[in-house]
Amino acid sequence: MSIENTASQMRKGILEFCILSIIEQGEVYPSEIIERMKTAKLQIFEGTLYPLLTRLKNAGLLQYRWVESSSGPPRKYFQLTESGIQFYEELKKTWIEIADSVHQITSSNSTK
Repeated sequence: MSIENTASQMRKGILEFCILSIIEQGEVYPSEIIERMKTAKLQIFEGTLYPLLTRLKNAGLLQYRWVESSSGPPRKYFQLTESGIQFYEELKKTWIEIADSVHQITSSNSTK
């Protein structure tokens, strides 16, 4: 068992939540998502992001609009739908519960 594989699986598990969190903060272009993830030291590639965005859109959680670009082809800007906002809020509650539980278990102050 390698730490790299386990760490990679942990990152994959939170990928959707992190992407939805970025989009929840405001309409965003996929390259911006990649840059924000990279800044947070969570690597994601276009080949991973675009299928995930498509799946979230097909599930009714995201919508997009085309915006003309002066430096190339039109761009898709994504935002959460009403269903996406509700889904994100529930996912956020779940994340907080999990993070609190993990912190409690891993904290040096926990009882043995």
